[in-house]
This record gives sequence, structure tokens and C-alpha cells, in this order.
Amino acid sequence: MNIQRRDALRLVGLAAAVWAGPAAAQATLPDKPIRLIVPNAAGGVADLTARTVGAALSERLKQPVVIENRPGAGGIVAGQVLVAAPADGATLMVATNANAISKSLFRSLPFDPIRHFAPVGLMGTFAIAILVAPGSPIRTVQELLTRLRNDPRNSNIGTISVGSTQNLSAELFKTSANVEATIVPFSGTPALLTSLLRNDVTAAFEIVAPLMGQIRDGSLRAVAVTSAQRAANLPDVPTLQEGGLSGFDVTSWNAVVAPARTPVPVIALLNRELNATLADPAIRAKLLDAGVEAKGDEPAALGRLMETEAEKWRRVIERAGIERQ
Repeated sequence: MNIQRRDALRLVGLAAAVWAGPAAAQATLPDKPIRLIVPNAAGGVADLTARTVGAALSERLKQPVVIENRPGAGGIVAGQVLVAAPADGATLMVATNANAISKSLFRSLPFDPIRHFAPVGLMGTFAIAILVAPGSPIRTVQELLTRLRNDPRNSNIGTISVGSTQNLSAELFKTSANVEATIVPFSGTPALLTSLLRNDVTAAFEIVAPLMGQIRDGSLRAVAVTSAQRAANLPDVPTLQEGGLSGFDVTSWNAVVAPARTPVPVIALLNRELNATLADPAIRAKLLDAGVEAKGDEPAALGRLMETEAEKWRRVIERAGIERQ
């Protein structure tokens, strides 16, 4: 009787699983346009990535994906819009390195990027390069390190604003290479490049994507990239690790997140369609043209990335003595 009863219970369980399976798989999104909030102005890497992926995702989901630019305050403005939205999958946001940095950069935040964002999936990564002027005698990482160590008073590194990924990458470079060069922050990329070309700064840390044209035509020279592997769009440029800085790995990234309370089946649906979009060769090629290497992953993997990045940048900010904003 015990065996029969156990078998009967097992059959009931299997039947329940069979019936529950389709229901669980039939996660649906609200019948309205999906908002994809971008925490940057139109024309930047995050915006171009969002528009490329959003258009293709719209076709797969059979409903519009509307890009909504909400720049300001290091991603805080966009984050507030996201966490205040209904957790139904109809409001998403592009998450970036800035979200991981913000936990330690700001004295207080109206939300916690780890607790209040539900990871959906990575969209892509893009390199940061160490650049020099075309007439600079510096051509390798070792030559740059020699210059910084031998003449620290007359050597410096340019970046954009304090607390940016580029700026913190330069701070990490200083401590990893044990050099004392001054880091000079500029208001934006145009001012940084003007200073670099005038030889006011020895080298600059900047995102590769918007500068590919100048690198290709020789207006700028890329000495190295900060990622662990060579950038797909700069295959001839070595990494800092190849240049002797073992373990150095900084890669900028764009991902998709949702409000924290979004149901797991909805997250799974969005992740599946996002990864399918990123697997499309045409989309991958279009992103690479914009300087982004398409890379999808699972929500849990993105969650781990955000936690790891937040801790890494906390240590860099504290070591550099950067005052909280």
C-alpha cells in the first residue's frame, strides 16, 4: 500500500508539473510600449547600444520599445524613474559602470543599485584605451611607465570627470603600476583630447567607441587597452596585462535592468529575447561598428558582475581618497 501510495503521489506531482509548465512559461508583458530608459544623453555609447538592441528587441517581442533618455547626476535621475515604475516588465533601464560606481561615489542615493534593480542581462562591453598624441615618443606600456616613473613632475594622465570609469581606471593604473603621476580631470572628451594633442597631458584614458575614427586615421595613438583581452575593434593594440600589469582588467559595459519586484518569469522572458537579439549576426556587426562587443548572459551572472564591480570601485575610490559627492 505504501509503494502504491508513493507511486500515486509521484504521478500526481508529475501531472501537476506538466500542467504548470506551460503556465509558468507563458509569462507576458503588458500590452503597451516598453520604456527603455537610458541614463545618458542621445548619441553616446549607451544610447547607441539601446537603440540598436531596442529596435531588434521590439521586433522579437512584437511591441514597441521606446528609448527614453534621462541623463543627469551620474545615473540617479534614470534610476529614480526605474524604481518608481510598475514592476511589470514594461519599464527597463540601461545599467552601466556608473551604477556600480555610484554606491561609493555618492554620500547618499535614493536607491540601491544592487537591491532595487533586477538584472535582466548584459548587452555588451567596450574598451577603454590609453591614448597618446600621434607625435608622442611613447609607443608601448613600458615606455609610458618609464616616462611616468622617471619624470613624474612633468608627466600626467588626463581623463574626463572625477569618478567616471575612465578616471577611476587611471587611479587603478597608478596604484597597480606604482607610479605617482598626477591625474588631470576634464569636463568632457573634447577638452581632454585638445589637451592631449597640445601635449598638456602625457596620456589619456578614454572610451574607444567614439574615437575609432581618430585612432584609425592616426590622429590618436592607442598604446594599450584596459580589458583583460584585446578589443575586437583594436586587435593590434595590446592589453595592460600584456604590458606587464598582471591582473589589470577594466571593461565598460551596458546591461538591462528592471525594477526589483519584477516577476521572475517576466525577467526570464526578457532575458531570453535579449540574448536571442544579441546572437543575431547583423546586430552584433552593427554594435561592433559602434565600438561595442555584443555579449549576453543570464540575470544571475549580471547580478554577480554588478556586485563585483561595486566592490572593486569602492576600493579604488577609498584608496584614491576621492571625496564623496
